[in-house]
Amino acid sequence: MPWILLSLKTDSDHARQVEDALTDNGALSVTAIDAADQPLLEPGPGETPLWDQLILTGLFSDDSDMDQVQSGLKYSLKLDELPGIRIQPLEDRQWTRTWMEHFKPMKFGDRLWVCPEGFATPDPGAVNIRLDPGLAFGTGTHPTTALCLEWLDSQDLHGAKVLDYGCGSGILAIAALLLDSENVWAVDNDPQALIATMDNAIKNRVAGRIISCLPDALPTAQADVCMANILAGPLTSLAPTLARQTRAKGKLILSGILCEQAAEVNQCYGQWFDMHEPVIKEGWVRLEGFKKQ
Repeated sequence: MPWILLSLKTDSDHARQVEDALTDNGALSVTAIDAADQPLLEPGPGETPLWDQLILTGLFSDDSDMDQVQSGLKYSLKLDELPGIRIQPLEDRQWTRTWMEHFKPMKFGDRLWVCPEGFATPDPGAVNIRLDPGLAFGTGTHPTTALCLEWLDSQDLHGAKVLDYGCGSGILAIAALLLDSENVWAVDNDPQALIATMDNAIKNRVAGRIISCLPDALPTAQADVCMANILAGPLTSLAPTLARQTRAKGKLILSGILCEQAAEVNQCYGQWFDMHEPVIKEGWVRLEGFKKQ
């Protein structure tokens, strides 16, 4: 069946209000895109990233009365005119085929692949993670995630106990399990991320070796490998926690750090870890270290 798209311009302060108004007036779904070509960093755990200027688009059935929808939106938003309004028909299409044009299997290191559903694994003998693009961050496309996956691929994780702090989609936790770690604690502030992690763990047949929880529920892990792919600010504040959760001589891997932030984060963790030289990819940094005695 055909559909109707209605788009409005707004800003991050009013995005939730506009989203609610679209939904209240019959939108079946609402999506957001950047209206000003603004870079958007990968968020910390529990954060919802938004551009400063956005275009919100509601999807309506083709029998919707769009004049009535517009009147309802003006009433809901207390506006005389709707900013940047655009209405256009949308023909039904194979959405799966559409996103498959943009997401392909990706290789990290020598043996690790991330393969969306619907694709044959390029190397059946490799370590293949089945993961589709979704709401939780972490599909391998961002340099910070790629840096972590490449590091995991280079490690001997046999029997290791791993902590993934800020797990997002669970991609790093699942990679560690498929690379033969014993178990993984997957931690995130966002309950939706924990749901996504367990769904993806089930898809990859590793759910029995993963423990997902909110930060307050995390026991003392004493992990052999501690991973955190978030942002520099949260990483700095989490340093005592991650140090406490890592055993002596355990490995630390941090990402989500811009080049200009690396020295500060490195110095912060140097209280507890012997830190290595940063690894840089497209302006992002991976930091590594070993826990001191």
